[in-house]
Amino acid sequence: MRWFRRGPSKQQTDSAQARALVEDVRARYGASVHATFHEQATACAAQLTQADEDGMIAAAMILREFADEAHRDVSAKLGHAVDRSNYRPQWRHPRGGPRWNLFALPGGLHPYIHVTAAATVLGEQAKRAVRATAPAPLLAHVFEILDLTVIGWEFARVRPDTDMAGLAHRLIGTARDLRAAMSDEPPLPDPVREVMRRNNTITVYDPHSPQVVGGFNPGKEMREALLA
Repeated sequence: MRWFRRGPSKQQTDSAQARALVEDVRARYGASVHATFHEQATACAAQLTQADEDGMIAAAMILREFADEAHRDVSAKLGHAVDRSNYRPQWRHPRGGPRWNLFALPGGLHPYIHVTAAATVLGEQAKRAVRATAPAPLLAHVFEILDLTVIGWEFARVRPDTDMAGLAHRLIGTARDLRAAMSDEPPLPDPVREVMRRNNTITVYDPHSPQVVGGFNPGKEMREALLA
């Protein structure tokens, strides 16, 4: 993993084409569109993939923007800058953490649509992605969003439905694929290690009904993906 050796060729350049693509998918997909989150994420991923390297850069930009806005939102609500490498202490405070607000960040990127699509593109083309982008911050953003996603059902009372479990599953897979595409394996973040020490299965619900449709064991999935 080229984790600490990023020369000029490893620096991500946000091309005009990539920026335009981010704006297009931001406007084209969202919670107000009459299609399921899964359908929109699939279409968005296909659009990013079709744009080749600009699509990969746009996907990295989406993850960066989403992670940056989430950090600003949490920090503003708590009144102090939060450690982005581990959000968990904020929700363990006796007063509890802020409301889980990832559905309504100012930039309009949706976790189950844009983030899922971006993570899909980067995971499926991980070897090219680590050459086209700066891999260290990219992987950090994947882990940061994964931490916030798991916090949603652990601490913030967000109901774990198939969309949420699907996002966590996709982020875990993308983290695995990006790490495998690099030359030096970086240490896993503390929140990931914490979850991997558990073996709890989360009940997963249908997004549109109270029906239970399965279970999701994030610790087991992270161990199998990231310790192999």
